[in-house]
Amino acid sequence: MPRFMVFVKASAESEAEAPPDLKMLEAMTAYNEELHRAGVLLMAEGLKPSKYGARIIFKPNGTEVVDGPFTESKEIIAGFWLLECKSYEEALEWAKRAPNPMPGSPEAETEIRPFYEADDLAEFSPQLQERWAVVE
Repeated sequence: MPRFMVFVKASAESEAEAPPDLKMLEAMTAYNEELHRAGVLLMAEGLKPSKYGARIIFKPNGTEVVDGPFTESKEIIAGFWLLECKSYEEALEWAKRAPNPMPGSPEAETEIRPFYEADDLAEFSPQLQERWAVVE
């Protein structure tokens, strides 16, 4: 079955380490339990603010590390769900049912993206697929 990542975009509050309120935690827990009961939830996690992370920039002459925090919170991931659903439409329906992950923000955003599967990549030979499977 296809897999999908649903990204939760950060907000100014999540980047400032504002603790989530109990109402939101209860709603998120209930939603995650529902995903689990339906058999579509593979993983769900929240991420610490960007000040605890870094960006690695790959350049022709080497790599550069830029330590957080990062300024544009709309481009930062605050958490994610990893879903395995029958179709994109099913995954989208589940994503739309999520509680607002940033209730203190004027606007919260999530993003859903499908994973590449082996069949999507023409150059992914059976031998390479076998090697890849060892690391999954």
